[in-house]
Amino acid sequence: MAKSFLSIERLTQQFPDGQGGTLTVFENASFGIEKGEFVCILGHSGCGKSTIMNILAGLAEPTSGVVKMDGFEVSGPSLDRGVVFQNYSLLPWLSALKNVTFGVRARYPDWSKSKVEDHAREYLAMVGLDGDVVHRKPSQLSGGMRQRVSIARAFANHPKLLLLDEPFGALDALTRGTIQDELLKIWSGTEQTVFMITHDIDEAILLADRILLMTNGPFARVAESVEITIPRPRNRTEIIEHPNYYAIRNHLVQFLGTRSKELAGKKSDEADNRPETVRIDKTATAPAEADPEPAARLRAVND
Repeated sequence: MAKSFLSIERLTQQFPDGQGGTLTVFENASFGIEKGEFVCILGHSGCGKSTIMNILAGLAEPTSGVVKMDGFEVSGPSLDRGVVFQNYSLLPWLSALKNVTFGVRARYPDWSKSKVEDHAREYLAMVGLDGDVVHRKPSQLSGGMRQRVSIARAFANHPKLLLLDEPFGALDALTRGTIQDELLKIWSGTEQTVFMITHDIDEAILLADRILLMTNGPFARVAESVEITIPRPRNRTEIIEHPNYYAIRNHLVQFLGTRSKELAGKKSDEADNRPETVRIDKTATAPAEADPEPAARLRAVND
């Protein structure tokens, strides 16, 4: 059986509960992400989404289980994994441009100063930042501009895996929509692999190839992998007209509202504990068939 580009195998995370025992946040979480895929993960607060993100980034160690990327075990931070946090995490004493060149120099130490700067400016321009604004420090930028810098910095380093931890959660709706579009444009041009945490169902449908759904904690797990059967490129004003949009959306709402609680603490029916694959396609002329290995159970939802 071919291994995924990013393979998460039986990941378990426990913390002291303050009473001499342990709290199991999630248990035996297993899933894979293919190279170039954009995957979002949804789940209620406390199910361990950010903890999984920190483990993938190499910022935390799991209690048990293993993460492999491109065949190698993930251990500690790496320039091969870029992270964009909700709180921007920019270096406050550097300008927007120098925040980006700082990482590029580390990634490409043999590049000349002019090549590093040109490369950084290119990615800042991709997110709508150019001219004098690139010389401003983070304190002189709006929240939306700071997040644009964070995204440009992450993509400019050409990581094999880009990790996004609710990157638009603190932004107003208009800015959020604009940066979502910019993110999609950059991603479609670079074909980098993206794993993103979000609480926004509509955002996940717009951006993702697949959406992973987690049950409630403690003892949470990744229960479903929902394919987004809406072709790309996607336009936020037109996507809602696609026959599959509300069918997918209703399934996600129903899972988060009801099934995430019902499945909490229950073991997976799959031998390897991988999530059940769900394919929702109102345009299908025949029942969808399960993908080849890895063979998670396929549940077609066409009514």
